[in-house]
Amino acid sequence: MTISISRPVSPTSENDSKNAKVLESLPTRKAISQIIRDRVIAAGDPFFANDSIAHHISEIEREELKKELEGKLQGVFDSLIIDTANDHNTKETARRVAKMYVDEVFKGRYHPMPKVTDFPNAKELDEIYTLGPITVRSACSHHFVPIVGQAWIGIVPSDRVIGISKFNRIVDWVMSRPHIQEEAAIMVADTIENLIKPKGLAFVIKAQHMCMTWRGVKEPETKMVNSIVRGSFRSDPSMKKEFFDLIRAHGFGDS
Repeated sequence: MTISISRPVSPTSENDSKNAKVLESLPTRKAISQIIRDRVIAAGDPFFANDSIAHHISEIEREELKKELEGKLQGVFDSLIIDTANDHNTKETARRVAKMYVDEVFKGRYHPMPKVTDFPNAKELDEIYTLGPITVRSACSHHFVPIVGQAWIGIVPSDRVIGISKFNRIVDWVMSRPHIQEEAAIMVADTIENLIKPKGLAFVIKAQHMCMTWRGVKEPETKMVNSIVRGSFRSDPSMKKEFFDLIRAHGFGDS
């Protein structure tokens, strides 16, 4: 005959059981990336790699996002079988890369555009002015490796102008996202056009892609060139020629 002995549940066991049930019933806080994603979706905004979502993220949330990203990057290094606990070279790499993505190379996604103050074109200037070369730093959205090159801008002003250094800041902000170069050129031109609505706008990028030089075909000499011409630069061939003549004098034609 089998005798079953019932044992009373200790107060500690009862409390543990109750606490476990309470914990199970508590809502789990979403990851900060999911909170931001839900907010962006609710607003109906896109969040492709080359979109800015900065207006949906607070400064505190950016810090939280870096911490979340650090943890996930650490998982990548673990999967690559890198002993980051003992390797002095990679011990803090996950943290460094997380900060780099959010605050530096992809800051155009997570930080707002630098303040750009416009001014009246008091002298009614209507001649072409150009800027360049402007250093371009971006990353290929296909492989997340660098795109490095130069850009040139041509403007025929209308009734508003901005300081010339602001063009450099605009280019840097837009390009600091994962991109393909063709779309990046259009986005820079759109941003400038929306700010000052010039009578003529030209924008040219010439860049080298490490997805071609470092991997893939490993071709070290190839560069990609894109040009955007709008307004009077498109309608007047002589103005377009003048623009390209001017930027050739500033290194555009150099290898």
